[in-house]
Amino acid sequence: MNRRKFIAATTASLALSRFLRATAQLRLPLAFSTLACPDWEWRKILDFAEANNFAAIELRGLMGTMDLPSRPEFAADRIAQSKQEIAAHGLKIACVSSSSAMHESDPAKREAQLTDARRFIDLAAALDAPYVRVFGNEIKGNKEEVITRVASGMRTLADYAGPRGVTVIIESHGDFTDSQTLKEVLMRADSPHAALLWDAHHTFASSNEQPEYTVAQLGKWIRHTHLKDSVLDGKERKYVLTGKGDVPIQRQVQALRGINYQGYYCFEWEKVWHPDLLDPSIAIPDYMRVVSGYLRDSALTP
Repeated sequence: MNRRKFIAATTASLALSRFLRATAQLRLPLAFSTLACPDWEWRKILDFAEANNFAAIELRGLMGTMDLPSRPEFAADRIAQSKQEIAAHGLKIACVSSSSAMHESDPAKREAQLTDARRFIDLAAALDAPYVRVFGNEIKGNKEEVITRVASGMRTLADYAGPRGVTVIIESHGDFTDSQTLKEVLMRADSPHAALLWDAHHTFASSNEQPEYTVAQLGKWIRHTHLKDSVLDGKERKYVLTGKGDVPIQRQVQALRGINYQGYYCFEWEKVWHPDLLDPSIAIPDYMRVVSGYLRDSALTP
């Protein structure tokens, strides 16, 4: 390649990069979790997200495995290409979600959970993803001791994640869905790299908290969200399309807007755990349609 062709190619590449950045900036901060599409290949996920105008995806499993660091797309000899593919679609990785649980008391099991979380932190750092999700999970025995253990695990992982440009976020999930328990964990963890993934469905459905209350209590720690709708079906909850249930998703969005939340509004359609749910090709665009309306009603423009 001569100098003229090299300059022309470089100029074209820079122009394309600027165009992709500008396109991404025009998108609303909406994302979806790959939990919704467990059978989709990597390129199909990226193509679908771009075609439906999403700004980001959350990585939670891929092609039947939850062990993301073991996937070939993220191997040392392939991850640079995967990052280029993400950028070429005008997308970001909103979060890399692990299954690591901080409640374990057995030393060997606890260390295994921490070790696994570090693998996910390393992957997030390699992908320039800001967050790694972990769980508090179960409260068995003395609650005070469990909270202390979970907070200590969060602090340990935050100390590892911080220098790598990653923040560890505990999800409101399992036995950790009420604001008081989560606040206690985060105050004790006491790190700028330990924060919260607000699964707004769980705080409402499991702890009977109204979104305005939850955000008032925990807003300073909320970095990422999971949104989904459901209805009571006997004593259990059944997931339904966004806006078709009794979960106050619009108020959840408005509460976040009220604190100038800067993260993504992420759809978690739990197709992995509930294979009878509607196909993601229906549920994901439906979420985009409904929640983009909520955001525009809340005066959030692209």
